[in-house]
Amino acid sequence: MSLHNEFDSIAAMREALRARRVSARELATSALEAVQSRSRLNAFLHIDPDLTLAQADAADRLLAEEATPPLLAGVPIAHKDLFVTQGWRTTAASKMLAQYKSPFDATVVSRLQQAGAVSLGKLNCDEFAMGSGNENSAFGPTLNPWDLDAVPGGSSGGSAAAVAAGLVIGATGTDTGGSVRQPAALCGVSGIKPTYGTVSRYGMIAYGSSLDQAGPIARHAQDLLELLDPMSGFDPRDATSLETCDGVANAPGRIRAQFDATAKAYTDGGSQPLKGLRIGVPQEFFGEGLAADVAQAIEAALASLESLGASRVSISLPLTELSIPTYYVIAPAEASSNLSRYDGVRYGHRAQAYSDLAEMSSRSRTEGFGPEVLRRIMVGTYVLSHGYYDAYYLQAQRVRRMIANDFQRAFADHCDVIVGPVTPSVAKRIGDNREDPVADWLADIYTLGVSLAGLPAMSIPCGLGGTGKPLPIGLQIIGNYFSEGRLLALADRFQQATDWHQRKPEQA
Repeated sequence: MSLHNEFDSIAAMREALRARRVSARELATSALEAVQSRSRLNAFLHIDPDLTLAQADAADRLLAEEATPPLLAGVPIAHKDLFVTQGWRTTAASKMLAQYKSPFDATVVSRLQQAGAVSLGKLNCDEFAMGSGNENSAFGPTLNPWDLDAVPGGSSGGSAAAVAAGLVIGATGTDTGGSVRQPAALCGVSGIKPTYGTVSRYGMIAYGSSLDQAGPIARHAQDLLELLDPMSGFDPRDATSLETCDGVANAPGRIRAQFDATAKAYTDGGSQPLKGLRIGVPQEFFGEGLAADVAQAIEAALASLESLGASRVSISLPLTELSIPTYYVIAPAEASSNLSRYDGVRYGHRAQAYSDLAEMSSRSRTEGFGPEVLRRIMVGTYVLSHGYYDAYYLQAQRVRRMIANDFQRAFADHCDVIVGPVTPSVAKRIGDNREDPVADWLADIYTLGVSLAGLPAMSIPCGLGGTGKPLPIGLQIIGNYFSEGRLLALADRFQQATDWHQRKPEQA
C-alpha cells in the first residue's frame, strides 16, 4: 500500500501530519508515484512534480511553524481540468485549449490552497463538461477502476476514478446536470453538489452558467465536509455568488456548523438517531427504465435508513420526465453563448490555413471542438435563433420553474429529504452508446431536475450490481436549499451503519 493510502480519512491524515509522523512531501511523493503507476486509468491530464513538491514543502513549513496550521495543510488532492490553475495546464479536456496555461487560479483552487491542500495536478473530464461517461475527452476516456472496460461516469470521471483508485483522498468536480453525483455513483465514492451560488464559479470554465456548480468527491461524507466547507463562501468576482444562505453568511464554517449541529442531534437520538426524519421517495424514480439491481440496492438503503428511525413517505415529482428536454434546451443554449468566445482570435486553438477572418473562426472551431461539443453548440444556437426562442428556450425556462416548484411542494408538505437512485443502471461499457449519443442524455433523468432547481444533492455508495464484475450503485440524497451540512450528516450516519463506502476495487 502506498504511504498516502495508509490513511482512511482526511482527519486521520491531518493528525499524522500535525504529529509529524509523516511529512507533506512524503505524502505528495507517494501520491505522485501512484498516479504514474496507474497511468493506464488516464485519470490525470497534467502533473508537474516540481509544482506539487513546492506546495508540499510550503505545507511542511506551515506545519512546523504554525501553532494551528490550516486544516488541510499537507493533504494531497487534485482538480478537475475545468478549474483554471497557475502552472498546470487547463484544457477542459479539449483540443481547443490543449496548451492553455492560466495566469490566475480559480477561486475553488485558491481557497483549497489557502486551506493548505497540496495539488497533484489536473484530472480528466468530458470536453467542456459535456458528457456522462468521460468518453468525450479529447485526450481519451478515463477508465473505471472497478472494471477497466466500463466508463467512470461524467463529466467528472477523472475525479471519481482517481478517488476510487486511491490516487487521491479527495478531488474537485463540477456538476451541471449530475456531473459530480453520477461519476461518484458509478465509481463507488461519495460526491456532493451544493446549492447553486454557495461555491464561487470564478475561474471555472463555463458550460451552462445558470447550472454549473463546483463540488468535491471523496470516499466518505466526512471528507466531503473537509473539502466543501473551505471551498464555499461569497466571492465578489462571481455575479451569481450568494452573500447569505437562508439568513446565515455564506462563508467557510457555515456548512461545518450545520453538520456538527445535525450530527449532535443524531447522536442524542441513541439507537433511533433518525427518528422524526421524513424521507420522500419519488414514485417517478422507480418506474420503467430502472434496472432491477439498482432498485434492489436503493430499497435496501431505504430499509437501513428506516431501521435508524426515519420514516418513508411516497411523493410525486410529476415533471421528472420533462427534466431531460428542459435541460437539453437550456444547457446547450447557455453553452452556445459561453463557447462563442473560442473563435481563434484571443486564445485557444487557431487553424493554420484560412483565407479570411470568417474562415479562420470557422476552421478553428471545427478543429478545436469535439463532436459532442459541436452537437450541443448547434442545438443551443438553434433554440436561441429567431423564430424558435419563444417556442423552445422560453418554454423550457417556464418548465424549469415548475420543476423547482414541485420540489418545494414536496419539502413543504411531505418530507425533509428526498432519496432515490442516481443512475438507472450501473456503469455501461466504454463505447456502448457511441452510435446513440442521446442514450447518455436519458441516463441523467434522476439528476437533472435537482440541477434545474439549484438544489443541493449528493451521491453515496449503497451497493454493487451488474452481471460481470461487481460495479457500484449510488444512493442520491436531495435536500432543500442551503442544507448541505444536514445532507452530509445524514450521509455520515448512513455510512456509520454500512460499509459500502469502504469497498474498493480489486485494482485499487
